[in-house]
Amino acid sequence: MAFRFLRSRAAVKCQCWYSSTNPAAYHSRPLSFANAYIPHGEPQISLSHYGRRHLATAAGATQAEEDELPLKGITVVSLEQAIAAPFCTRQLADLGARVIKVERPGVGDFARDYDTRLNGLSSHFVWTNRSKESLALDLKTPRDLAALRKLLGKADVLVQNLAPGATDRLGISYEKLRNEFPSLVVCDISGYGDSGPYRDKKAYDLLVQSEAGMLSVTGTESEPAKVGISIADIASAMYAYTNILSALMKRNKTGKGSRIDVSMLESMAEWMTFPLYYTYQGQPGPKPVGASHAAIFPYGPFQTGGGGSVMLGIQNEREWARLCSEVLDDPTLATDVRFASNLKRVENRDILRKIMLDVFSRLSAEEVIARLDSAKIANAKVNDMAGVWDHPQLKARNRWTEIQTPNGPVPALLPPGTTSASQVRMAEVPRIGQHTKSILQELGLDE
Repeated sequence: MAFRFLRSRAAVKCQCWYSSTNPAAYHSRPLSFANAYIPHGEPQISLSHYGRRHLATAAGATQAEEDELPLKGITVVSLEQAIAAPFCTRQLADLGARVIKVERPGVGDFARDYDTRLNGLSSHFVWTNRSKESLALDLKTPRDLAALRKLLGKADVLVQNLAPGATDRLGISYEKLRNEFPSLVVCDISGYGDSGPYRDKKAYDLLVQSEAGMLSVTGTESEPAKVGISIADIASAMYAYTNILSALMKRNKTGKGSRIDVSMLESMAEWMTFPLYYTYQGQPGPKPVGASHAAIFPYGPFQTGGGGSVMLGIQNEREWARLCSEVLDDPTLATDVRFASNLKRVENRDILRKIMLDVFSRLSAEEVIARLDSAKIANAKVNDMAGVWDHPQLKARNRWTEIQTPNGPVPALLPPGTTSASQVRMAEVPRIGQHTKSILQELGLDE
């Protein structure tokens, strides 16, 4: 309902754009909305490493459905690199916003060169850049910088995650834009925020994970480990995304833009609140225990017979009793004083782990999972990426569709919360500068 309200006040057809009586009337008319690639049919994509995949693709959105996307009519300009800002703006594009990605001519977002695993394209870039238009500008030249400022006059949101101080040097910081574009929402994503002793430090995902204490609770005591995905980038992207939606709703009420300052460190620190509270007033922190849980046991991976592995988690004493009687075939363990509470089980985890592994070693992973399911104890397979490609739950719920790229169609997952491709916009991944000519023409400029 909130998104519908946002759209109905700010972006519904023309009457709201031009109404002088609308308190949220914008400073200028939006650029025309780019045509979206809409997948049709039920394509079958061949992926050489994993074999043939059958993608469950829903029919594309009709024009009426596309017009109902909650951010249709919103224009986002993004000076973005890597993951944090691109993942934020991709989600805005999923909801129907027109996202114009400003890139360096001939070079583009450096994430384009992270790898070539996806039909010769970067897996990171394809993941975070669908449904966008690429505008190649050299912002060190007065001509292209002037073109950007003209574009900002027609934008609703500016997102940037450039190096610290870059927008100020270019003259496009919030403080230098607010008077000229009072209804513009500006979202800055940086490693440490725009103040404090770390404000000028460059930051990358692993460095922020380290600063936020993530490495102290991940891996083992002998070998710290980072999270296997760009969690600091993703966390800051999600906070930027939700703050932008909130700022647009606020603008509907006030007619005024605002500034959002998202710090990767602060995003990660929020996610680290459990271990922070766990160490309150100088108490010792949770020990890194690999894939297990530092404060709950049993909770983590257990090897089974045949070289398999099963993940399971016990959350309360009722589940513990069922694990003992129905899975381990030893109900006396439930009343063993060594394991009489979660605190005791954590204290004696090595003893209990050996008992469990002795039982599981005589069973296959499938047999252990069958017992756990019968006992209604939460469990999971320890999948690799091939297992996720083939995951029966994702297939059963038709989560796979496809998107177009410069090198042909590739599979893509529907955004969480949607039930079909008609509820979101999943358009083509752009080439560097693919839309430069058309955008400059809209601005009345030559290429």
